[in-house]
Amino acid sequence: MNTQKSTSLVQATITPLSSIFGSGFLVIVPILAGAVGEFSVAAMAVVCAIAYAVGSVIRYNITNAEPALASKPGEALIGFERASDFALILAYVISVCLYLHILSSFVLGSFHLDTELYENILTTVVISVIMLIGLTKGLDDLAVLEKWGLYITLLIIVLLVGGFTWYGFNAWQSTVGITPFKATAHSPWEILTIVAGTLIVVQGFETPRYLGDDFDSATRVKASRWSQIISTTVYLVFIAVAMPLVHTLNGQYDDNSLIKLAGVASVLLVTPLVIAAAMSQFSAAVADTLAATGNMEEMTHGSLKAKFGTVLVGGGAIALSWSANTLEILALASRAFEFYYLLQCLVAIRVSKSTIQQAGMIALATVLGFITIFAVPAS
Repeated sequence: MNTQKSTSLVQATITPLSSIFGSGFLVIVPILAGAVGEFSVAAMAVVCAIAYAVGSVIRYNITNAEPALASKPGEALIGFERASDFALILAYVISVCLYLHILSSFVLGSFHLDTELYENILTTVVISVIMLIGLTKGLDDLAVLEKWGLYITLLIIVLLVGGFTWYGFNAWQSTVGITPFKATAHSPWEILTIVAGTLIVVQGFETPRYLGDDFDSATRVKASRWSQIISTTVYLVFIAVAMPLVHTLNGQYDDNSLIKLAGVASVLLVTPLVIAAAMSQFSAAVADTLAATGNMEEMTHGSLKAKFGTVLVGGGAIALSWSANTLEILALASRAFEFYYLLQCLVAIRVSKSTIQQAGMIALATVLGFITIFAVPAS
């Protein structure tokens, strides 16, 4: 029995971890380095702390809001929940565009062809392929990529951490030492709003909220919590060991700068990184497309079939791709998810009977409201 529970927990944790590591580790180092410089690890710790607080609300809703919604919920509770479902669909559309923009940036960057036009074209082609598969065969067969995408992503993170650590150790041992670097000049307000826009990189811990058909509530709560504990540890270590290499970017903090950092540590890391980036972004895009179409089908009580929902998701992602660059899409995705989290806070506030709990949730909702309104792309 214990073995079965452990296996179930591992399976339930794969989905949130895949989403959290979907794009974050590829872009977070140059974004934070450009925004806050040597304080990148501290900034990431703050981001993860806020995300954990939001995760606590999601886990509260799994335990308390779901039973309330299944019984006799009031109009306000139903309204907040339905609004959050709609917000989540919109956030998924944006994240699909983000994932595939990052895929294009890394693939083209490895060939030094990462212009905005080429990125948009490749992104459109990949989205069109997903739409075609969704229309003809459905995307369920591609869902298995989620697990393999996570395994490959974790493997390349381990390799990068090893390569970056070795570089930093050698630099520390040398007579020159670790070369310092400076962040891009920003005002305190700009730093605050840029860092706020990075919360998307820890998004994904909410996915167990929608796995009720596969796992019980206790397993989903544990899966959400463990996904945040694991990802927080990995992110903090990853950013810390990457800092000694950031000076090699010479102040040019691009969305695919990790390719250059990997090449500085070892040229052998570049190809595996690009392959991992392509696989992880494609699998994450498929997963979010499936999630969005599933929510659409549920919200329309089956009137909108998944294959036609794929067209809506893909069409929206293509339109967005041609309207903004990768970092702008990342900030927009962060704002969309924070709005969803804000609505989940309102759901929790409505269910909670504790004044102290409600006060904490209101404070958190205020922070999320700030991010929804003011988060901006790194530049």
